[in-house]
Amino acid sequence: MEQIVNLHIERLPEGVYLATSDDVQGLVAQGRTITETIEIARDVAKKLLEARAGASNLAATRDTFDYPMIVAM
Repeated sequence: MEQIVNLHIERLPEGVYLATSDDVQGLVAQGRTITETIEIARDVAKKLLEARAGASNLAATRDTFDYPMIVAM
């Protein structure tokens, strides 16, 4: 499945490019060139969208639960 994601790309004073998106919450990518920034943003968007789809399959967290914590001594 393909999805259109609008990117906002800006050149920072340091000379690198920064991409963010209002379409995918949490998407932030930085690269030395516009092309590199877009490629990184594409990978980040894919991972974020996959994680969001997988999260909907998780059971809701209960108010109380047991957690086996390991403590190194």
